[in-house]
Amino acid sequence: MKCPFCSNDEFKVVDSRESEDTIRRRRECLKCEKRFTTYERIETDLIVIKKDGKREPYDREKMKRGILRACEKRPISNEKIDSFIDKIEQQLRKMNSSEVKSSIIGNKVIAGLKSLDKVAYIRFASVYKDFTDIDSFQEELKKLIKETR
Repeated sequence: MKCPFCSNDEFKVVDSRESEDTIRRRRECLKCEKRFTTYERIETDLIVIKKDGKREPYDREKMKRGILRACEKRPISNEKIDSFIDKIEQQLRKMNSSEVKSSIIGNKVIAGLKSLDKVAYIRFASVYKDFTDIDSFQEELKKLIKETR
């Protein structure tokens, strides 16, 4: 790791805080004396089994891109999204297998988005559930309206 300001590779840790699966460290460069924050995350060695049977390593950023797309222009902070993803990852790690079906991950995202933001939920569901026509989209909206009443 290098200082983001001067590229020096010597620094000291000023403060360190742990949450459930992330460590936040405040660092100070020994050369330029500027401070910056780093985050360390527990790496998951999960394999995702896709619908077609292919296997690929779990990619947090891929899931985050999909969630960010659904939450675009919605009043949801990046911190809230990161926390949401952390919770999903924590649930996946608690499973007894290192392989997980993509449908399980998708269902966890769908369920979480439903309680987080209804518009983001519909956006994500329209892609995830592969709505083929306006009727299937309308059916999902009707279900959502019934649940919120």
